[in-house]
Amino acid sequence: MPAQIREYLSSRRARLSPEQAGLPAYGGNRRVKGLRREEVAMLAGVSVDYYVRMERGNLAGASDSVLDALATALQLDDAERDHLYALARASAPTSGAARRRRSTPATVRPAVQQVLDAITGAPAWVRNGRHDIVAMNALARALYAPVLEFAAADDPRRPANTARFVYLAADAARDLFVDYDQIARDAAAILRLEAGRSPHDKALVALVGELSTRSELFRRHWASQDVRYHRSGRKRLQHPVVGLLDLDFEAMALASGPGLQLNIYTAPDGTPTADALRMLASWAATHDTVPGGQTPAG
Repeated sequence: MPAQIREYLSSRRARLSPEQAGLPAYGGNRRVKGLRREEVAMLAGVSVDYYVRMERGNLAGASDSVLDALATALQLDDAERDHLYALARASAPTSGAARRRRSTPATVRPAVQQVLDAITGAPAWVRNGRHDIVAMNALARALYAPVLEFAAADDPRRPANTARFVYLAADAARDLFVDYDQIARDAAAILRLEAGRSPHDKALVALVGELSTRSELFRRHWASQDVRYHRSGRKRLQHPVVGLLDLDFEAMALASGPGLQLNIYTAPDGTPTADALRMLASWAATHDTVPGGQTPAG
């Protein structure tokens, strides 16, 4: 954990120039990239020694007011601020029970699947913080057929995982996701955020290790220390059956399943994408969109 804190704080400090922080930049050559430690300490209202200890990985005992001042000094956004708090919580002494807390569920309650199945005009699916696909409706299975096909071929015993698809089936992922580069960066940033929340999740640690070993691109994105929320926005897919889809997405936490997130993709009526979704629904009704008849969670 100290190494994660050190790398995260130093990366956030390095990206912020004195001008961006509202400080005068004395001299033409600075030996450090971004702010100096003493400048961050001044902006946060703490001693230089105290900030140095924090950047070396010692956030244990830091008060909420200190963390908030540090987040403000480093101009962290909501996701980055929450990640800082998560790192601080994880660095505090914990009991064995806390370290052995359950991983995110790999299944949903039958009632949740019923809700998904009742949504017939939009792809809807549930994932956990590791990007495992936990449940889907028929239209989501059709939309993400390439992801499910890769998972079935790679290891049918494991749940389909969109991060694994993005990084380990890069050619197929580039064909499916129009904005692949952003999708890949987001996938790593979401995993980094989850790693701060759940540092003892063995499945997450194993996934990050696998991706780091098998993908140089993931190693670069992971090293950036970026974190990001995935709550709403636009996603463009080049689907092999119906062509270009320009989709709006909304992501919502499932209160009945801690750590699970419901994702729904829609398009305004009268648009080519809305027509394409109807075509995709018709295609899905006559095709097996989950290879081998598997469930999304394997």
